[in-house]
Amino acid sequence: MMNRKTLIAAAGLAVLAAAPFYTSNPYYIHMIGTIMIYAILLFGLDIVVGYTGQVSLGHAGLFGVGSYTAGVLFLKLGAPLWVIIPASVVVTAGFGALLALPALRVTGPYLAMVTLAFGTIIQILINEMDFLTEGPLGLKIPKPSLAGIQFDEHGFYWLVFGLMVVSLVVVDRILKSQLGRAFEALRGSPVASDCMGVSVYRYKVYAFVISAGFAGLAGCLYAYSEQYISPNTYNFELTVLFLLAVIMGGRKTRSGALLGAAIIVILPKLLDDLEMFRQVASVLAVLMTVGAIVGVVKKITTPKAMIIPVVGTIALAGFSFWLQSITDWRLSIFGLMILFVVYYLQDGIVGFVRSLFVRKGSRISVGAVAVMDAAKDAITQAGNTGHIAVGSDLLTAKGVLMQFGGLKAINNVDLHVKRGTIHGLIGPNGSGKSTMMNVLTGIYVPTAGSIDFAGKSVVGRTSSDIALSGIARTFQNVQLFGEMTALQNVQVGLHHSFNSNIVDVSLHTPRYKREESASVDRGLGLINFVGLGDLAHEEARNLPYGKQRLLEIARALALDPQLLLLDEPAAGLTAPDIKELVAIIRKIRDHGITVILIEHHMDVVMSICDQVSVLDFGQKIAEGKPTDVQADEKVIEAYLGGTAT
Repeated sequence: MMNRKTLIAAAGLAVLAAAPFYTSNPYYIHMIGTIMIYAILLFGLDIVVGYTGQVSLGHAGLFGVGSYTAGVLFLKLGAPLWVIIPASVVVTAGFGALLALPALRVTGPYLAMVTLAFGTIIQILINEMDFLTEGPLGLKIPKPSLAGIQFDEHGFYWLVFGLMVVSLVVVDRILKSQLGRAFEALRGSPVASDCMGVSVYRYKVYAFVISAGFAGLAGCLYAYSEQYISPNTYNFELTVLFLLAVIMGGRKTRSGALLGAAIIVILPKLLDDLEMFRQVASVLAVLMTVGAIVGVVKKITTPKAMIIPVVGTIALAGFSFWLQSITDWRLSIFGLMILFVVYYLQDGIVGFVRSLFVRKGSRISVGAVAVMDAAKDAITQAGNTGHIAVGSDLLTAKGVLMQFGGLKAINNVDLHVKRGTIHGLIGPNGSGKSTMMNVLTGIYVPTAGSIDFAGKSVVGRTSSDIALSGIARTFQNVQLFGEMTALQNVQVGLHHSFNSNIVDVSLHTPRYKREESASVDRGLGLINFVGLGDLAHEEARNLPYGKQRLLEIARALALDPQLLLLDEPAAGLTAPDIKELVAIIRKIRDHGITVILIEHHMDVVMSICDQVSVLDFGQKIAEGKPTDVQADEKVIEAYLGGTAT
């Protein structure tokens, strides 16, 4: 059976599909069609902006590439519609790759500038390549035909509607799959993503290419819709409107993309009609007031937080009735409305409404026996080493030097970690322990020295490659994907277990369904293993700090590691939680996984470690059995600043 959310979505789409039946005005049909075309582009743009957290100002250029691909193929080659649509998608995706490969090596404002430059270059090329694009004169394109049938306004409307629904379903499936989890992980913590085997650069490019493909489809349909395209259409103003539409509607939601598309199409027209503006402003004031009251009653927000939004919308309604002409105030009102939404509704309009009226889904109940079995299977699979005799070296580091300018954070350190053991790495704050962890996992490339894991060098390899080779880790400062649930965090660690591609995901093939189901079972098992079974569907950012530590361990185990690096896992845990943690670490070792443990709780180190190495000022000052190290005079001096008595 369909859930309530699906039923509401289906009802909304049915109303949208029937629009030509309850209005015969071609202007309104064309306007709604334009909203749906923009929505297709915004579905893709939200992948980049909402999920990976990148700012793209080049999507108007990609939109133009899709439009001109359709126009050129039709006018120059006479290609049919069934060729033009996929060609527009593929060509624009190719341009997206050309932009993404160099651009995504930078971040923040630099990425925004690169994508903005790309959009400008595209507009210039369209304008100058008159032999292909007719330059400033533009291209005229009639409504398309298919199988000898010429589309009229209504027929083309339903074509756009059908392709929008397909786009919505495909994007929704992508973003709820392992690909969507990978994209969202990039936004949550790029460093943790790499250390989970999800290459940050590769998946940023992947997201950008998919997004560009949807921009190409939207551009193709836009060319047929307008029946005339010119270079001036695809300017900087349009790309800013696209970005604002994602933010205003609400990122990470398909309904938000539709709403955002409606806003950027309707709002400029609304501000041309004073009477309609008054009506909408009045309705907005009523809705905001009701929403604020509901939010305060349900304790989702506070009166202080809502006073300005409520007063602002009421003032806007009053101002609309004071105006005699809207022409002189049009741009100012438009700008203030955008500023209001961006500043006060940071999750967009859909996010705000959802927080007021939509309850979180109930957690999935899992039978105790089934969960325990899943936990056992998950950990057994995580070890993946069988019965390995303790004694041989799993990791060997020789003469490791990590230098930052003139500072030697690690100075000529040797480390031998034997299979099936728990190897402690201790030392005062600033001694180089976490730096050593970063060197072992590829976050830092050592200045000198060698590091071999399972007989192969890891020096110079990427963090994602090292993770997939069998080294997993947690972090000194928790690096969870905060907006994802505990289960989804662990499923990111299980990303390596998926072989299904974007086609499998889009079509929900048996292979994808089988792999997704297996990832849920294993994820729940691992979460239960660390004692978080009842929190599987809670967002990671809402977990207590100590529970977040345990979740990091579960996520690391999802990589099926041979070697697990734990960076201060007991930090923030209570005494009972620390006792539980010690039991978990022992069980991990008993399943054949070797552990390197950084920890300041000496009772933990002394009770579970087989071997301990001590660092001080980047140098190894002692190594041996816990009791021997504890009595070493150099260790006592490093920790206490004095000599043993």
